[in-house]
Amino acid sequence: MKFLVVCGATASGKTALAVECAKRLNGEIISCDALLVYRGLNIGTAKPSEEDRGGIPHYMIDVAEPTENFSVSDFERLALPIAEDIIARGKTPILCGGTGFYMNALLYSHSYGNVPANAEIRARYERMADELGKDALFERLKEVDSESAQILHPNDTKRVIRALEIYEQTGRKKSEQQDGDVPRYDFTAVAFDYSREELYRRIRIRVEEMFRRRLVDEVKALLESGVPENAQCMQGIGYKEVVECLKNGDSQSTMCDIIEKNTRHYAKRQLTFFKRTKNLSWIVPSENAVQEVISIYESGRAD
Repeated sequence: MKFLVVCGATASGKTALAVECAKRLNGEIISCDALLVYRGLNIGTAKPSEEDRGGIPHYMIDVAEPTENFSVSDFERLALPIAEDIIARGKTPILCGGTGFYMNALLYSHSYGNVPANAEIRARYERMADELGKDALFERLKEVDSESAQILHPNDTKRVIRALEIYEQTGRKKSEQQDGDVPRYDFTAVAFDYSREELYRRIRIRVEEMFRRRLVDEVKALLESGVPENAQCMQGIGYKEVVECLKNGDSQSTMCDIIEKNTRHYAKRQLTFFKRTKNLSWIVPSENAVQEVISIYESGRAD
């Protein structure tokens, strides 16, 4: 069964497109978003409501407590059996989201080349991550293999440790080894191709809507429930800015401006990432977009 991947920048209408395509393709949706996994983070994540989901099953939403750390490896562990179950039931798996590392964790398995695993080294770096945090582990990787650090995510502890393990055993960078991603599934990917001005306008509207829905109260409630301000989920855009502005006594207008600016920067990083995606077609937003996606999916064409 071929996957449909609906990816792209934040606020680009991925969920609505994925839902309409799921209705046409007898599909079910696996969310690939690093913040939607957390319960209680609803407004700042623009978490789709039941109405937004249009009666289509959505998976990998609300699977972790906000006090938990959640990695790419955790996503792969939970989402892969879901994907296999969707396939087994004859449905079309649709991946939808803006966290490319999560998408790739499903679409590809990792080949570890000719450098064997070393349990002692791996355990040592796992202890480092537990005791000093993932950021300290990632800083170590940047020191010895900046090339790998540029393409790995700090939360992808499994692959960060693998890169350090390779360097420690061979004295050479992971990028110099024969590791690689092995495709698990055939897939067609699509993303909306907005002008920068239009994408920024959509981002501004989304941020303003978050504040109308009382984002600040959501953040306060999370903190009051015992979620520490340095929790992984609170580092997400929208949450970390509110926390910092509350500490500084900044106005809601200032919060809004900072979140909008950081979201624009994040959208640019997302687009840079997804431009490297194989089998990707960029779709001009229009009332015929769903039909165009279906045609591309059925024909296997990619731009």
